[in-house]
Amino acid sequence: MSGIWGNNIKVSIFGESHGHGVGIVIDGLPGGIKLDMDYIKYEMDRRKPGKSKLTTSRKEADEVKILSGYFNGKTTGTPLCAFIENTNTRSRDYSKTKDLMRPGHADYTGYMKYNQSNDYRGGGHFSGRLTAPLVFAGSIAKQILEKNNILIGSHISSIYTQVDETFDYVNCNEELVKNLRLEEFPLIDKSKADSMKDIILRAKEEGNSVGGIVETIILNVETGIGSPFFSSIESRISSMMFSIPAIKGIEFGEGFNMAKMKGNESNDEYCIKDGEIRTYTNNNGGILGGISNGMPIVFKCAIKPTPSISMEQRTINIESKEETSLSIEGRHDPCIVPRAIPVIEAGVALTLLDMIIEKKGLEWIN
Repeated sequence: MSGIWGNNIKVSIFGESHGHGVGIVIDGLPGGIKLDMDYIKYEMDRRKPGKSKLTTSRKEADEVKILSGYFNGKTTGTPLCAFIENTNTRSRDYSKTKDLMRPGHADYTGYMKYNQSNDYRGGGHFSGRLTAPLVFAGSIAKQILEKNNILIGSHISSIYTQVDETFDYVNCNEELVKNLRLEEFPLIDKSKADSMKDIILRAKEEGNSVGGIVETIILNVETGIGSPFFSSIESRISSMMFSIPAIKGIEFGEGFNMAKMKGNESNDEYCIKDGEIRTYTNNNGGILGGISNGMPIVFKCAIKPTPSISMEQRTINIESKEETSLSIEGRHDPCIVPRAIPVIEAGVALTLLDMIIEKKGLEWIN
């Protein structure tokens, strides 16, 4: 079971969607870090379900109970363990279909890998429910990064075929990045909100779902973070992003568009601006040779449609080995994209903090 991540800051997640709860152990944080619990609660609220018609009706408070590693408002330096209780499960929705392999889910792969012993209720350990403790850990990392003026912001780049504007990869406004965190449905072009929400609600009425793309930008990362090849910024961020359920693709900077450019178009030419080395363009997304070059780090994540839909689908009964069909009951997001944003930010915050410590040591945190 590969539930442990990180080189300097190590995290281990545990729990299942319909078990007693989910949680995380964070090892490697030094003692003396003050945690802003209001900040953490706000980040948890950004992700939690049941906030609007655009999300699942499952309501969870997502209240974090810190069990160890925290005393008198500060980290102690010992492993920080946090637990989030599951309070609103409806496991009966899954008992009738436990032998039916839901299309687009990990039912079949989990069944085969874990000797028919996987917890199938709500996806078990494969569920997006496990992203709640990841957001808790990421909110700590974000606090540390923000104290050092490193800002992370995201917006909905697209829902189905409706597309938002992109970040300015060269001169992104810091206030824009900060304000996006305050929005429930973050967009650069706010006029696109109604059409995107209509697409989601229409899919919900049809018993269907839609996916989309999230664009993320990181400002004020100094030059020299990351390493070539196996510990490049791209490979480390990608590893974390693909650990988040529903993310199926990632590109940095202009990504796949660069395949349609010539060298003189894709190369980011250098200049001096306000005494600092910059580039005129940022097609490479702030990374060269796997190492930060001082420009904004930009990437996009493709998020697939929520696989739990009530439309009838073809499948098999794993017990009888017969073909059949099913309609999935229960409470599910018609589009996971808005709730995925704080998870993406949490994951990249942890990754970036881990890589900065690699270069600058734990002293950088304090």
